[in-house]
Amino acid sequence: MVSVPDSSSSNPTTEPLAVAALETERHVASAGWDQNPRVFALVDTASLAAAEPQLAASLTGDADRAPGALTAIEQEDLPRTSDLESLLGRMAWPETVDGVAIAVERIVIPPGAERDLPQEHDDALTALSQHPQREDVRLLVAVHRDGRAICLLRQRANDRDDRVATGEDIAPGLVHALRATLEA
Repeated sequence: MVSVPDSSSSNPTTEPLAVAALETERHVASAGWDQNPRVFALVDTASLAAAEPQLAASLTGDADRAPGALTAIEQEDLPRTSDLESLLGRMAWPETVDGVAIAVERIVIPPGAERDLPQEHDDALTALSQHPQREDVRLLVAVHRDGRAICLLRQRANDRDDRVATGEDIAPGLVHALRATLEA
């Protein structure tokens, strides 16, 4: 099931993985569209504050103090690749990392429209980018070592924080690939 969080809701999510994912998605969204994939380590906020006392003062929100709260740390200087599976296949995380999140942009077209795409990869990408029914989306997928996962989907056509769809199974392949990076 997919739901759209309502930022005006009197009952916002407090589940730590969901909070970290929503905050990370909004952070990525603040940089606009046409971004390369971005990867984040998710670490226990209390452990991070204990290890880095200078950060403790900046953790002032209720979500930061909640049991199990997670902080996203962006992994910069990732190798450039057009093959996301290859990038994820080379990743492994130390035990101090409790989870991982990735933000990727994709073009989607209606089912069946793929039949008409050229076989050559570059030609198919060109046709896809010019398809009249294309939709630009950004996925943010976050997983935790304990098996929890959450997927968020933002459409360029509905680019608002209160229109981000959430669910556990929006991108099962990415969920599986991220879980594998935690098991390596």
